[in-house]
Amino acid sequence: MHVPVEQVHTYFSGLQARIVAGLEALEGAAFGSDAWTRTEGGGGLTRYCEDGAVFERAGVLFSHVQGHTLPPSASAHRPDLAGRSWEAMGVSMVLHPRNPHVPTTHMNVRMFVAHGTKAEQDVFWFGGGLDLTPYYLVEADARHFHQVCHDAVSPYGDDKYPQYKAWCDDYFKLKHRQETRGVGGLFFDDLNVPDFDTSFALTQSVGDCFLAAYVPIVQARQNTAYGERERAFQAYRRGRYVEFNLVYDRGTLFGLQSGGRTESILLSMPPMAQWRYSWTPEPGSPEAALSAYLTPRTWL
Repeated sequence: MHVPVEQVHTYFSGLQARIVAGLEALEGAAFGSDAWTRTEGGGGLTRYCEDGAVFERAGVLFSHVQGHTLPPSASAHRPDLAGRSWEAMGVSMVLHPRNPHVPTTHMNVRMFVAHGTKAEQDVFWFGGGLDLTPYYLVEADARHFHQVCHDAVSPYGDDKYPQYKAWCDDYFKLKHRQETRGVGGLFFDDLNVPDFDTSFALTQSVGDCFLAAYVPIVQARQNTAYGERERAFQAYRRGRYVEFNLVYDRGTLFGLQSGGRTESILLSMPPMAQWRYSWTPEPGSPEAALSAYLTPRTWL
């Protein structure tokens, strides 16, 4: 089949605009814009907030890039596609709030196309998901986030939420720490069945659910009082976020291997992080409470 690339492009660029509008309403200020092009083909638009009142750093990125040969990270699971020309597009975002009581969050929806020759069909796959990384967790927030995730994918089968929730728990795991990055959400990849239309519709449902999943949590927690202790713990836990993105994240690896724009790829990093040698929180403290949630659990 010939993949309708422009249809997907229209949705992704519109999704970026809608999410940014929702975040600007929370921030009370406009996000910056940085359009860029890529020498080998394509480009994108980075929308960002630095040192804001609500978001210490926020990046919502749209990209649509092309290349002559699939990079290793994209063809590792499909060696038969090695050497094909390709296109990749999507929306990727990471929000690092200033208040430690507001969780960090990530969302990504994307499509890859490996183009066929006249004798071969295009091969496509969608991927994406969203997850929540709290520092001081309120259980009701995690349940709300997971309920919205559940409702977004349940029209496509009762198996989708448990499958994608488990995939998220497994993917966002820091194996060298034996802990999850946060409390999870959804993750899926290599989706191309039963057909293009269904795969695209599910991906749209995941992208469209983000604001409903996250904005109420920000509104509920952004005015919670905090001090230096909470900021220090936030910086310490942000260090784990950096570790995951640089060691395990496929999107980061793909972006760097494919000659992506480094400035945009690393916008996902927190503006400030900290590592402490062999540090553990005091037993019974609010900081120690987080560890109980850094293992897969049922939220619904």
